[in-house]
Amino acid sequence: MARPPRRSVGRRRFLKGAAVGAAALVARPSLAPAGEAQARQAAPPPSASLVVAETSPPPAHVDVYTTDKPGSDFMADVLKSLGFEYVAANPGSSFRGLHESLINYGSNTKPELLTCCHEESSVAMAHGYAKIEGRPMLVMAHGTVGLQHASMAIYNAYADRVPVYVVLGNISDVAWRRSDVEWTHSVQDAAAMVRDYTKWDDTPVSLNHFAESGVRAYKIAMTPPCGPVVIVADAVIQEEAIPEADRRRLRVPKLSPTSPPAGDAAAVADLARMLVAAENPVIVAGRVARTPAGLTRLVELADLLQAPVHDGAFSLRMNFPTRHPLKNSGNLPGADLVLGLEMPDFFMATHTLTPVNRFGMDARATTKAGARLVTISSQDLSTRNNYQDAGRYNELDLAIAADAEATLPALIEACKHLVTTDRRRAFESRGAKLAEAAKRARELTLEEAAWGWDASPISTARLSAELWNQIKREDWSLVSDVTFISNWPIRMWDFTKHYQFIGWSGAYGIGYGAPAAVGAALANRKHGRLSVNIQCDGDLNYAPAVLWTAAHHKIPLLTIMHNNRAYHQERMYVTDMAARANRDVSRANIGNELADPAIDYASLAKAYGVYGQGPIDNPNDLGPAIKKALDVVKRGEPALIDVVTQPR
Repeated sequence: MARPPRRSVGRRRFLKGAAVGAAALVARPSLAPAGEAQARQAAPPPSASLVVAETSPPPAHVDVYTTDKPGSDFMADVLKSLGFEYVAANPGSSFRGLHESLINYGSNTKPELLTCCHEESSVAMAHGYAKIEGRPMLVMAHGTVGLQHASMAIYNAYADRVPVYVVLGNISDVAWRRSDVEWTHSVQDAAAMVRDYTKWDDTPVSLNHFAESGVRAYKIAMTPPCGPVVIVADAVIQEEAIPEADRRRLRVPKLSPTSPPAGDAAAVADLARMLVAAENPVIVAGRVARTPAGLTRLVELADLLQAPVHDGAFSLRMNFPTRHPLKNSGNLPGADLVLGLEMPDFFMATHTLTPVNRFGMDARATTKAGARLVTISSQDLSTRNNYQDAGRYNELDLAIAADAEATLPALIEACKHLVTTDRRRAFESRGAKLAEAAKRARELTLEEAAWGWDASPISTARLSAELWNQIKREDWSLVSDVTFISNWPIRMWDFTKHYQFIGWSGAYGIGYGAPAAVGAALANRKHGRLSVNIQCDGDLNYAPAVLWTAAHHKIPLLTIMHNNRAYHQERMYVTDMAARANRDVSRANIGNELADPAIDYASLAKAYGVYGQGPIDNPNDLGPAIKKALDVVKRGEPALIDVVTQPR
């Protein structure tokens, strides 16, 4: 274990000095001025108990509890060996030992502590960070209450198949729980409440156990299908001294990353034959591109086959360039083969649901009769029973249980060997038709974007266009979901790089957007990229203090508020329910509207130390406002523009 850095004030010296100083203050006689002494003589005499308390000598012995080598120092060595850049945490007493070791013994570098105001924000920041950086951020959470706060964000990460590494403080031994606080914040099985939606957890009972499980947890989190993991760090193991004899036996295991599971060779060969023979294949992409290589390989496969790639409203990842002629240009109902790649709900990609009556739904296939359905998905390798994010069971012609990105190279090579001159000509003819269809679709999108161009509140298409006009020459990254603004950036902007879009939350848990954007912007910062967040108003209100974290840690991020002053999706649902019941649809705002008073998000941002502008409801003011805010972001600070928008 590495030797701790020298400190100006050691733990033992500081605590002993504090104890001795306290004892001296009790025993020290009064040195009051003469005037005060005369005033005391006129006052009533003190009680006998007070005299005894003030004149009793200090205790003969002061027991000082110190150690120069706590277990948390070794825990810090384990965590530093995994290469974490940052640790996000809302401070908590159950991991105070590890907190202190990371900032002093570990010099607050790799990982650097990020001060968060809510555990949900800590995990959501790690979620956004991982989708840019491709590896997890460390999160520390405090006992029962901290994990309950963090739980929704952990579920989002689980449903989105994103690695997040959580260290959870706990006091297992009842003899060490010193107060009602520590009893209510401690638990017998600390990770139990999130076990159904984490990939793995463990509760080490020794430092060597912590070392092995700590490294194993990282390996498991990063093996597709990726996901959150929890390691419980017992407070007693953190704070107690490492026995001298044990110090020589402690070691940090070497991390041995696992190669992502690729598809069975025979199954891949069968799929290649099906793809090359198909007349109208369609690829439906979900979470394919874990890394930039995934995007490159998917483009290579699509170009080879001249097969269209749909990800449409799913918007799970940046899988495919948005202006590529094969992007969303195919006709799914006309497909004779549909290949789903890492689709979380392939059933809904190939079916539609129609209400039969109040008591059920009728599922109808959107593919033609006889169309062959095939999937490559690592989801088949990890299935839970309680949390059912896999969707309806789908009848398939071939299911390959493997990581799609890792399988693509073999699939591409297998297809290349089967493509004849005749098939290549057929592919080229198909590609030409698809390119023409893509051109017409883009022209129609631009026409639709012009509707309500000068309207107030500002249309979401105008907001997206004004923002694109300001950033298109920058090295930009969109670090927010766009489904709530009708996917206008996906439809209008030119996305070509993997980091230019991080997709949505995974489980639609509100409160994800703002902290995930801050985490993604943190990952982009060292690369000099411009991070842009189109922020829903309802989402920001869940945990707005993440704006302070961005300001405090100087994380450059441009946030544009999509301030439609409502939980609009829920308003649409209530409107639909009212219409079904032949009732007043105008009352759907009740319980859904964020108005009267309207929230001033520019002032909110300023309160947290972030540059704020707005509210802006004149579309002609939007472009100049974005330009001013960009100047702030380019000098390394966060900025927010409050834009009053139309509902979607």
